[in-house]
Amino acid sequence: QVQLVESGGGSVQAGGSLRLSCAASGYTDSSACMGWFRQAPGKEREGVAAIYTRNGFTYYADSVKGRFTISQDNAKNTVYLQMNSLKPENTAMYYCAAGSACFRSLWSTPENFGAWGQGTQVTVSS
Repeated sequence: QVQLVESGGGSVQAGGSLRLSCAASGYTDSSACMGWFRQAPGKEREGVAAIYTRNGFTYYADSVKGRFTISQDNAKNTVYLQMNSLKPENTAMYYCAAGSACFRSLWSTPENFGAWGQGTQVTVSS
């Protein structure tokens, strides 16, 4: 079983940056796909970005392309989400998730991921 711990959330002004980290422990060999999701109050959880850990291939939601970057440090079993040019609408709880499949049709589907972190809050003020 994989355990995930997120960190790096906080409060920033619009236009600012944050870097989220997700440290994985346990049976990480099964975690071929690492994703970041977010959920704002009253809204459904949505996929933000994902990375196929075997080769580093990445996926992004259209709303964050060019501003957010997902990356990994295999030696540290850690996945990052660099968020630049943040907007108030990016305010949400951000979750890290681990799954076994990283296909284009599945990466943004929460049901594809079997392990979740506790979340880290990101608040962007205007």
